[in-house]
Amino acid sequence: MSSSTAPTTHGPRLLPWIPGLLVMALGVALAMVLSTVQTLLGALVLALILGIVLGNSGLYTAALRPGISGGTKRLLRAGVVLLGLQLALPDILALGAQVILLIVASVAVSFTATLWIGRRFGLSRAGALLMAAGFSICGASAIAGMQGIVDADDDEVASAVAMVTLYGSLMILALPLLNLLVGLGAEDFGIWSGLAVHEVAQVVAVASTAGTTALAAATVVKLGRVLMLAPVAAVASIGERRHAARSLRDAPPHAAQHGAQDVRRTTPLVPLFVLGFLAAVILRSSGVLPEVVLDVGRTLTTILLAAGMFGLGAGIDIRRLLHTGGRFAAVGAASTALLAGISLLGVLALA
Repeated sequence: MSSSTAPTTHGPRLLPWIPGLLVMALGVALAMVLSTVQTLLGALVLALILGIVLGNSGLYTAALRPGISGGTKRLLRAGVVLLGLQLALPDILALGAQVILLIVASVAVSFTATLWIGRRFGLSRAGALLMAAGFSICGASAIAGMQGIVDADDDEVASAVAMVTLYGSLMILALPLLNLLVGLGAEDFGIWSGLAVHEVAQVVAVASTAGTTALAAATVVKLGRVLMLAPVAAVASIGERRHAARSLRDAPPHAAQHGAQDVRRTTPLVPLFVLGFLAAVILRSSGVLPEVVLDVGRTLTTILLAAGMFGLGAGIDIRRLLHTGGRFAAVGAASTALLAGISLLGVLALA
């Protein structure tokens, strides 16, 4: 085929996507607007809710499905890559070795324990991994990243996002009240907030109650937790490969051989979007990007992740979500209490 005709081969493939992508763009725009008129729900959660409304209203027609379902995972992964532009390694290293070790330990213990609790409460392996990532690392953004690795249902993604929103919002009220009993100073309370609260916006809301010193400490500690997304995602990807390989051991030899090839092809050792995330972190840490580019990057990250969340929401059956929500709520409560407790013990040990 000549080079003059090659571009036309992509046109027919992309045309069916256009209606769905346009609706997705409208949903994201509405979510962004709504996120500016209230502080309880962020754009990602609002986009997920709007997607659920679309998917359960009868308006999610066949004409919309190719663009929305086809674009969802791609947009989520692109958003996770750009999330790396929010992380500057010098700021995190300035916390000191003890605080960095506390961040790593809190994430590792919380992730492992939440995964174990989730499986004990009857969640699927994928659902438990989503909960572990969301509660241990950075809420909906971590769930979006993990969703690109595990084979999770859209309902499981929605349940995990709903739980980090619910319990993170409760922590906005609970942590300042608990500190009246504990009596941490401003900086220590900021570290505790950054370690114990799920979403970045929720961390800001909690720490701001104790002043600018607490807010500065909380923000950097929280970004340190966000950085843990890369190694955790890489470990989870390796775990998924091993889990899939174990499931093939009892298969007939011919099927096992082809299955192993499929596992290697569909579950990379380190997902490309994780490498992209790390590259974005390195680029931000180099200091070559002007502030205006970083501002655009933050906005674009929100837009891409919100678009992905809208697409996930559109695929959710609300009746199934209500049926499975109780187990996710129980796991979320246990994970939140565990993370708050172990992080407080760590802060007290450093004080």
